[in-house]
Amino acid sequence: MSAAVYLADLRAGHHENLFSKLLRLLAEAGIDRVVQRDDLTAIKIHFGEKGGHAYIRPVFIRRIVDRVKELGGRPFLTDSCTLYPGQRKEAVSALTCGIENGFAYAVAGAPLIMCDGLRGHSSRRIKIDGDLLESVDIGLEILEADTLITASHFKCHELTGFGGAIKNLGMGCSSRQGKLEQHSTAGPTVDEELCTACAACLKACAHDAIAFIEGKACVDADACTGCGRCISVCEPMAMKIDWNEDAPLVMKKMAEYAKGALYGKEGRSLFVNFVTQVSPACDCYGHSDAPIVPDLGILASTDPVALDQGCADLVNRALGFSGSALNSGHQPGGDKFRGVHPAIDWEVTLEHAEKIGLGTRDYHLVELAPLGSGW
Repeated sequence: MSAAVYLADLRAGHHENLFSKLLRLLAEAGIDRVVQRDDLTAIKIHFGEKGGHAYIRPVFIRRIVDRVKELGGRPFLTDSCTLYPGQRKEAVSALTCGIENGFAYAVAGAPLIMCDGLRGHSSRRIKIDGDLLESVDIGLEILEADTLITASHFKCHELTGFGGAIKNLGMGCSSRQGKLEQHSTAGPTVDEELCTACAACLKACAHDAIAFIEGKACVDADACTGCGRCISVCEPMAMKIDWNEDAPLVMKKMAEYAKGALYGKEGRSLFVNFVTQVSPACDCYGHSDAPIVPDLGILASTDPVALDQGCADLVNRALGFSGSALNSGHQPGGDKFRGVHPAIDWEVTLEHAEKIGLGTRDYHLVELAPLGSGW
């Protein structure tokens, strides 16, 4: 059955500003049916990395927060710790980064809560019986929430081709161990040139998988569970992930993790994608490159697969910017994602997500009619 994907373009005037249009989009997409009174409502966002600027502006998130409150819900903004060392590798740094990027309560109107705890290990295994994974490791606060709303910046991605609702669910709602499970089948390795023998990794390891040999940390692959704790405490960044999974396998695992993130939330989830500042890479970097297409709108649906498919089609129908990272496919109808990352078969995520029942790629676009006429 075809799924409805609602589109609000970015035109605004004295009849309706963009914030009001966003509220109308949420209503059309069914937020009134998703959020019920007293629901603890997780609004899953990306805090953005320090130095980047393409993440969703906090003033838009505030409108979603306010609408949830009007419906009687109790919203909180949430994100998860990163697998790699950086500004968001644990809760204190991640929340500080989110506040400095504008998501403080005074601006966004909701408390910030990490969905996977202090160091990315607050989680629960959820049985999904996927094609690749029997169970997945999801951030506890995502599972504990009554309702889930994702607000995702739709963009290109260097590993998955694009990032949208499915990636925000699968990668963004998983624990550190879940992220490692998606990215790699092997535990961390040690860059001996960077190792300072500080022993922080030794103290953090709960499985006796790390020892010091000739003054350098060494990981016992047989004992390692891949939890990633050593990565989060390694200040010299000597602990490295063995990025040995090929991209299609990562994308399929990510789709299965997205299904796990929605456990128990049938009819209680809504997905919103901002197709603005469509950058050529993930928002996890400390910079944001020039967009590859014009800003195209805000889209919403109760089906994350249909939503991401609709956003991808919208981007590909656009005229690409010259002078950007887009190397081919500039013409309307050209493949913008392969134009930036030619080796990535980005449709794998959508194909597998549909196969496992996460949603459907068959959608119909419902464009919001303009209010009034003229400026």
